[in-house]
Amino acid sequence: MKDFPGQTELMPMSKKQLVCPHCHTTNVLPEDRLADQPRCGKCHEAIFDAHPVELTAATFDRHVKRNDIPLLVDFWAPWCGPCRTMAPAFEEAASILEPGVRLAKLNTDDEQMISANHGIRSIPTMILFRDGKEIARQSGALMANGIVGWVRTQLDQ
Repeated sequence: MKDFPGQTELMPMSKKQLVCPHCHTTNVLPEDRLADQPRCGKCHEAIFDAHPVELTAATFDRHVKRNDIPLLVDFWAPWCGPCRTMAPAFEEAASILEPGVRLAKLNTDDEQMISANHGIRSIPTMILFRDGKEIARQSGALMANGIVGWVRTQLDQ
C-alpha cells in the first residue's frame, strides 16, 4: 500500500519449490533467482547441474509432485538400443532446458510398477509432467533439438 507520495507498492516475490537432484530435499527459491546457480539448503549441491536426475521408486513421486517447474521423465532401459542412442541427446537437452524444466530418467527394468502405473508400452517414452499431472507424452528416440522443440511446443514457450 502507498502511505506517502512517491512510495511504490511492493510486489510479492514469486517462489518456486524445487527438489534437489542429489539429496531430494525440497527447496524454496525466488523465481527470479533460478538461473543464478542456486544450491540446495541441505546438501549444498547445485540445484541445476545440466544432467538428468536418476529417479527411483523412493524419489519419483517427490519429483513429480513437489517441483514447481515442469518435469520431463525419460522412461528407458539399459538393454534398449534407441534408449542408449537418445541418452546423450537427453543430457544435452537438460543443459538447454534448465532451469525452466527439470529432466529426469527412470529405469523401467528397476521400477516396473511405476512404468506399469504410467502405461509405458514402449521405450524410450518421455512424459512431461506439470503440477503433478501428465500433460504430454512422446514415444521413440529424438535428438536434442527434437526433445527441446517438443517440450517447448507442449509448454508454449
